[in-house]
Amino acid sequence: MALSSPPQRQEAFAQSYRPSAVDRFGVWLSARQIHRWVPSFTGQHIGDFGCGFQAAFARTVLDDVASVVLIDVALAPELKAHPRVTAIEGGLPESLAALPDESLDTVMMVSVLEHLWQPEQGLRELWRLLVPGGRCLINVPSWRGKRYLELAAFKLGVSPASEMDDHKMYYDVRDLWPLLVQAGFTPKNIQCFSHKFGLNTFAVCTK
Repeated sequence: MALSSPPQRQEAFAQSYRPSAVDRFGVWLSARQIHRWVPSFTGQHIGDFGCGFQAAFARTVLDDVASVVLIDVALAPELKAHPRVTAIEGGLPESLAALPDESLDTVMMVSVLEHLWQPEQGLRELWRLLVPGGRCLINVPSWRGKRYLELAAFKLGVSPASEMDDHKMYYDVRDLWPLLVQAGFTPKNIQCFSHKFGLNTFAVCTK
C-alpha cells in the first residue's frame, strides 16, 4: 500500500478571519521580544517566514528595511505589490530552497515551527540563509502553553481551532535547543528561554 503525503496547510493565519484579542496580544508580545533583540531593522534584508496573511509584524518595519522576503501559503495583495517585498506563496520549509545562501540579515519564524512536518529542515534553511553575523529569531508554544492554547481554542472559542489542530509539536527549551545545534548554530551563539508567562519558548541565534 502506497503511503500518502501528510496534509499540507491550505490557509494562512488570519486569511479568512480577524485575529482575536488573545491572538493580537500574543503577536504584540512577540513583537516586543523581536525588538528587544533587533532594536533597528534599518537597511536590513530580512525574512519573515510563515508571516500570516497580513504579515502583521513585517508591516511595522516595511519603511525601515531594505527588503523583506515574506512566505506563507497566501499573502495580502498589497503586500505582494509592495516594492520592498519579495512575496512567495507556498509551504514551508520547501519554499525556502529558492532563496540564495547568506542573503538575509535577520530571519524569523514566529509561531510557525510547531506547524511544520519537517522542523529540522526549516531550521537548517534559516542557518543557510543568514549572512555571517546574522540573527535568527524563533518563537514556539511550549508544552505548558499547549494546555492553555487548546483551552482557548477548543473550549472557550477565543482562538481559531484550525490553528491548534494544525500543530505537530510543542517545544520547551530542551526540545528546541538541540534542533538549533543540529541546524548549524553553535551553542555559544544560542540563547533559548521561556517567555509569554512560560507559555512560549523563544530563541535568538547568531550565525
